[in-house]
Amino acid sequence: MNSQKLSLKEALAEIPDFRQASGRRYELGAVLLLISVALLCGYRSQAAIAEWGQNYGARWLRRLGIKRQRGPSQSTIQRVLAGVTAARVEAAIGRWAQQFLPGVGSSGTDLEGVAVDGKKVRGASRASGQSVALLSALSHGLGVVLQQAEIETSEQAEFEDLIAGLVLKGCVVTADALHTRAENAAQVLAQGGDYLFVVKDNQPTLRAGIELVFQTTTLAETIQEVRHSDQHGRRIEERHLQATPVMAGCSDWPGLQQVLRLQRTVTDKASGQTRSQLVYGVTSLTPKRASPAQLLALWRGHWTIENKLHWVRDVTYGEDACTMRTRSAPQVMAALRNLALSLLRLAGESNIAAACRRYAAQPALAFAAINR
Repeated sequence: MNSQKLSLKEALAEIPDFRQASGRRYELGAVLLLISVALLCGYRSQAAIAEWGQNYGARWLRRLGIKRQRGPSQSTIQRVLAGVTAARVEAAIGRWAQQFLPGVGSSGTDLEGVAVDGKKVRGASRASGQSVALLSALSHGLGVVLQQAEIETSEQAEFEDLIAGLVLKGCVVTADALHTRAENAAQVLAQGGDYLFVVKDNQPTLRAGIELVFQTTTLAETIQEVRHSDQHGRRIEERHLQATPVMAGCSDWPGLQQVLRLQRTVTDKASGQTRSQLVYGVTSLTPKRASPAQLLALWRGHWTIENKLHWVRDVTYGEDACTMRTRSAPQVMAALRNLALSLLRLAGESNIAAACRRYAAQPALAFAAINR
């Protein structure tokens, strides 16, 4: 990792200000920092964020670069969120966030999963009435959002641009079947990364080939496997992953090194009833670089994007209830929620709601987080 990190304040200062200099009372970077700190303290709406700046006083405002006695009003915050270029905000936050990946600036061999998945912001919409949807990339291990982009046409179309903004050396991109496309695999490899993709009916030829491999008894000796089970309340979940390199060099799928079969079995402890699901996958990781246990961890790790990002944005930050509709505001606010969550994860917080309450009572913790 680089010894000289770009600070969050420096990253946000690179975002061009869309406002005229005359009459400007608050610098753009300072307003974005204030919103971030307010979110760390659990202040969710534009009105609440404005209240944070007014209630905590000049002492804390000065630490954000605000020299006035009062923070920006709700209308100022609204204008900033609506007028700033969302793509520039996303790029600045992404550049800052990617510094924390273990592989950046080093030649480490550890595998860092990067989950890519989309989410609708259900309460927000464009003037046309079209709902706002965002595609995000999240570090499995850190729980940090590395990049985000608005889905203007489809998730598949946005995947290419999102991945292009990531440093993938030492990273394994994980995605569900929607993104399992040859061009996506080729792009990940071209940027120095690896992939683990789920294969379903949208790739019928590839899926049929994988199924045949695991049905061919003469190939059994090439298969490595791992089993894992855990309990969640009244459920017992068992996973059996099998992997084989037998299709490497025999398929035109870019960089294919192993094909995977994962069987999930869920048993209800009270009734004894079970249900089972069989899913297939492909990866560019060789058996030497990734054991079945590591592959299973990466596969399971993909769903951290639901648990550590989408769910928390909805429940803790009330994203789906937010009705912002003005220009860039829905996407920029989502990016700043991502930033707040990333700061909390980097600070070692696991219970985000409890952390927000604690940071509200002790704002010095929020300032320590943005200065890390």
